[in-house]
Amino acid sequence: MAPLLWFLLLLRVAALPEDAAALTRRDFPDGFIFGAGTSAYQVEGAAAEDGRKPSIWDTFTHQGYSADKSTGDVAADQYHHYKDDVKLMYDLGLDAYRFSISWPRLIPDGRGDINLKGLKYYNNLIDELIQHGIQPHVTIYHFDLPQSLQDEYNGLLSPRFIDDYTMYADTCFKSFGDRVKHWVTINEPNVETLGGFDSGTWPPRRCSHPFGTNCTGGNSTTEPYIAAHHLLLAHASAVSLYRNKYQASQKGHIGITLLTGWYAPATNASQDAVAATRMNDFHIGWFMHPLVYGDYPPVMKIRVGARLPNVTVEQSKKLSGSFDFIGLNHYAVFPTVADETAFNLKQRDYFADGGVANPTKYILEVSTEAEYLFSNHSTHQLCHGNYFLHFILNRKM
Repeated sequence: MAPLLWFLLLLRVAALPEDAAALTRRDFPDGFIFGAGTSAYQVEGAAAEDGRKPSIWDTFTHQGYSADKSTGDVAADQYHHYKDDVKLMYDLGLDAYRFSISWPRLIPDGRGDINLKGLKYYNNLIDELIQHGIQPHVTIYHFDLPQSLQDEYNGLLSPRFIDDYTMYADTCFKSFGDRVKHWVTINEPNVETLGGFDSGTWPPRRCSHPFGTNCTGGNSTTEPYIAAHHLLLAHASAVSLYRNKYQASQKGHIGITLLTGWYAPATNASQDAVAATRMNDFHIGWFMHPLVYGDYPPVMKIRVGARLPNVTVEQSKKLSGSFDFIGLNHYAVFPTVADETAFNLKQRDYFADGGVANPTKYILEVSTEAEYLFSNHSTHQLCHGNYFLHFILNRKM
């Protein structure tokens, strides 16, 4: 296959420099796909309709923890206006639409019975896209864990998540795989783990002092690594299932999408340059190294030590090569300042392990701003948002 299989691109055209306004499709290589991307909780609305039950983001926003105190109860109301939105995508000339399936809408309790009204909605959305010549690119899990699984066993902190996620993914493949040829297992696990389990600024709001504030429980020194481990194993399990049971007949591709904000030295000091390289291993290598080589980056194993979960031989085999493509969500460059002070303390979190001044607030502000723009502007204004670039890179099959 060609080294680049496809790209998805959403730009705020009005904000482009004047000399870029003349860009046309002819300026991009063959196979370049223009599309829009959303997530279920940010656009669907209908949060308590037709059998959908709460996700951890419903709980989080209803408790008043979102930046502007808003919720996703209505959002862009795509649940009721998907036909209008698809027509707008068609009028815009989009080739693809990347959206996520709401786990608590399709399987409200996280496991067990399928919600037939939720199933009908996604079937209708997919069919509407295809009828307009728009490729459906589906993300199976985009942060919105069913609240029932969080209540039952602490969600991502339990290995039980792996089995429940795999069964949910199986339902997606079985129900939609005849038409969906581009699957993303998990969106941005390398930021969900930090917001949810280190700083506690995202659901399920777990953290420990002094790394986070206003958390009801948690351990910032261990839980981000545990949650990430289970997300990686869930991804590998879903990929294995798809390849063994569905890929040959459905002829689709499956991968994962990471947040790829880039760490760059804040100064010309050599220690900042070293710290930036190290943090790119912590940030991107945290997931890419296991997916390519079957284990965590050596620098993480050395600096995190026993707090980094062990990858067994069997897990390593399953992880290694478990992708047909890698999606990259890039929003910003993170200025990096070396700081080994916290690394010498007994209690360390992810950023102290990385030996940098904690940039969590900056990272989450950038991410939250982007999410706010998407969640508070109707899909009737699909091209109005911050710059958003989504690459999907193909690996040799």
